[in-house]
Amino acid sequence: MTVSFSSNELINLAIDIERRGIVFYDIMARSTENAAAREVFHGLVEMEREHIHVFEDMLDKDRGDSVLTDVTEYSAYLKSLIDNAVFNEESVASEMATRVDSDATALELGISLEKDSILFYYEMRERLARPSRVTIDRIIDEEKEHLNQLAGLKRILTDA
Repeated sequence: MTVSFSSNELINLAIDIERRGIVFYDIMARSTENAAAREVFHGLVEMEREHIHVFEDMLDKDRGDSVLTDVTEYSAYLKSLIDNAVFNEESVASEMATRVDSDATALELGISLEKDSILFYYEMRERLARPSRVTIDRIIDEEKEHLNQLAGLKRILTDA
């Protein structure tokens, strides 16, 4: 099976992931009564907004003509990641957020979503030209920090 993606398509998918993350974390920030959780969720919203700007800059610099094709099972794996992308629709992100019944559940979901984002960005990184990899590495590091923040907050709430 052959699956082809332009670098612009992958970058646009990353932008969509970040936008949906904003929706999720914004709803979580507005719905929690815990001040520490609210602060973390607000911080994540701002970081996701920064990531969108980084990806938009990448789009501006990339002519979009680099086509990334892979004919191995690996391409099916990447397509599966995209088809089931972290937040596959903005409405789903919103619905997931409104169904969360506790801060602990929200944090568990956020942790899972951050892990999925990191995985997608690692795969995306392998498909982009070398100069773009430095930028993606920075995004991956920031997503890992999101994961650490959520896990730390979960530990605090669990111990309380």
